[in-house]
Amino acid sequence: MTETRNPLMSRATGHESADLAAFAANLRFEDIPAEVVDRCVNFFVDWAGSALSGAGQRAIAALESFAGRMGPASGPAEILTSGRTTSPLFAALVNAAASHISEQDDVHNGSVFHPAAVVFPAALAAAQAEGASGRDFAAACVAGYEVGIRVGEFLGRSHYRVFHTTGTAGTIAAAVAAGRILGLDAQAMLNALGSAGTQAAGLWEFLRDAADSKQLHTAKAAADGLSAAYLARDGFTGARRILEGAQGMAAGMSSDADPARLTDRLGSRWTVLETSFKFHASCRHTHPAADALLAVVEAHDLKPQDIARVTAHVHQGALDVLGPVTNPVSVHQAKFSMPATLGLIAAHRRAGMAEFDGFLSDPVARTFLDRVGMELDAEVDAAYPVRWIGKVSVTTAAGERLSGRVNEPKGDPGNTLSRDEIDAKARRLALYGKTVGPAELDALLPRLWSIASANSLAGLLRSR
Repeated sequence: MTETRNPLMSRATGHESADLAAFAANLRFEDIPAEVVDRCVNFFVDWAGSALSGAGQRAIAALESFAGRMGPASGPAEILTSGRTTSPLFAALVNAAASHISEQDDVHNGSVFHPAAVVFPAALAAAQAEGASGRDFAAACVAGYEVGIRVGEFLGRSHYRVFHTTGTAGTIAAAVAAGRILGLDAQAMLNALGSAGTQAAGLWEFLRDAADSKQLHTAKAAADGLSAAYLARDGFTGARRILEGAQGMAAGMSSDADPARLTDRLGSRWTVLETSFKFHASCRHTHPAADALLAVVEAHDLKPQDIARVTAHVHQGALDVLGPVTNPVSVHQAKFSMPATLGLIAAHRRAGMAEFDGFLSDPVARTFLDRVGMELDAEVDAAYPVRWIGKVSVTTAAGERLSGRVNEPKGDPGNTLSRDEIDAKARRLALYGKTVGPAELDALLPRLWSIASANSLAGLLRSR
C-alpha cells in the first residue's frame, strides 16, 4: 500500500496538522451553534448507555482487572462499569472499551469512524481530573469530533481495508478532546497530535479469530490520546506534520489520502450533525441490509420458513469487514456477520442485544448462515461512504422474488432517533449492564441530558 505514490498528497500544503491543531485549541463554546451542542449532548447520552452496557462482559472485566492492578486504587476519574475511581488514564481506557463492545455507539458515515467511543472517555476523564465545566466539556468533545472525523475522511477507503479507523483517527480525536480540556495552545496541541498519531493503531485481522482486539483499539486510542495531551502540556514535543508528512500517517497507512479533507470548511461544516446513531446491535455495515430486509419481512409478513435465500447488495467496505466472518463462534463475532444479523431480523424482526446474546443457540436464526450472501453492488459502492444504501433481494420458499431498499438506515441524520428514542435506548443499554437500576437511572439521565450546563463533572455518573 505504502509504495504506491498517491498523487493527491502532492497537494498538501504542509500546514494541515497545524491548522487542525489551531482550530481545536482556539474553538470556544460560544463559536459552536446551539444545534451542534445539542447533537453532541444527544451522542453523550447515547454513549453513556453503551458504556454502562459493557459491565460484566468478559473483555471489559479483563480490562477492569488490568486497570485495578496497574492503576491507582482511587482517583478523580470514574470507571462507569464498576463505579470505581482511578486515574484519568485508566478511566479513559476502560470506559472507551466498555462503550464499544455492544456495537451500539455512534458512527460517522463518510469517515467510517465511531467518535463517541474515543472522544467522550478521554474528555470525561480529563474534565473530572481538571475540574472542567460542562461548557468546557462540550467544546472539547465537539473539537474531538470535528478533527477526528476529518482525519478519518482524509485517510480514505484504502486505510479502512486494513486499519480500524476508530483506533487510528480515534487517537487523534482523543488527544484533541483531552487537549482542549487542558487548555493547550495551538503549538502544544500540535505536539499532542504528533504524539497521538505516532501511536495510532488498530488492525482488522482480529475478526478472523473472534479476538477482543476491537475493544483494545478504542481503549488504547482514548488512553494514548489523553497521554499525548498531558505530555504536551508538560512540554513534550511531537511530529509537526504527523498527518501529511513524508513519513506520517498518510504515508504509512493510506494510498488514497486526500489532504483537502483535513481542513474542509473548518468552523462552518459541523460534522457532528452528520453523525449517525446505531439502531441494531451489530456492525454498522450490516445495518442498511438489515433495515431493507426488515421492510420486506414486514411488508409481506414473512416467517423465517418463508425465506429461501437473501442476497445483500453491499459496498466493498462491507465485504472487507464482514467477509472474513463465515462461521461466528462468539456473540461479538456474530455482530460482524451479515448472515447472523439478517437471520435475527428474519427470525425475530430485531437484532438487539438480547437477540445476539441468544444467537449461538438459536436454531432458526442460525439456518440463515447458509441462506444469506453478499454481492458487490455498483450503485451502493459508488455512494459509499457518504451514503450507506441498503438493498436486498429475497427469494421465498414459493419461488417469488422480492426486493427491499432503504436510502438512509435508521439512525442516520435524515432518519434519526428522537430524544425519547435516545433516552429509551440509553436506559435499555444501561439496564443490560446491571450496574445501575431503574431508580438510579431516573436520577442519572437528567444529569446526562444537562451535561453542557453542569458546573462540574465530578461524580456525574453516580448518585451522590
